Amino acid sequence: QVQLTESGGGLVQAGGSLRLSCAASGRSFSSYAMAWFRQAPGKEREFVVAFSRSGGVAPSADSVKGRFTISRDTAKNTAYLQMNSLEPEDTAVYYCAARYGYWSMNQNDYDYWGQGTQVTVSS
Repeated sequence: QVQLTESGGGLVQAGGSLRLSCAASGRSFSSYAMAWFRQAPGKEREFVVAFSRSGGVAPSADSVKGRFTISRDTAKNTAYLQMNSLEPEDTAVYYCAARYGYWSMNQNDYDYWGQGTQVTVSS
C-alpha cells in the first residue's frame, strides 16, 4: 500500500515558478514508478511527466517540455515537480500517482493517487 500527499500548490503570476512535492509513505521509490498528472477545469486529466523505479526520467508532455522538471529525494521518499515559466494554461489540479511496474502516460495504469494540489497562474 502506498499513500501519496501533494503540497506546494498556490497562486502565482505568469512567468513565475512553483515547486510541488509528493510525499510517499510505504515502500521506497525503488519499488514503483511515479508520475505527475494535471486536470484543468472542464478538461480530462493529462500526463505531465514521470520517472521509472530506477529514477530515470520519462519524456515530459510537449506542453511543459523545457519548463517543468521532475526529481526525487529517495531518502525522504518525496518526488518534486519544479515548474518554471508558468503560464495561465498551466492552471490545474496537479496529482502525483504511483504504480508497481513501468512508468506510463495512461492514468488508468496507476494504482495510487494523491488528493491533488491546486495551481493557479494569473495573467
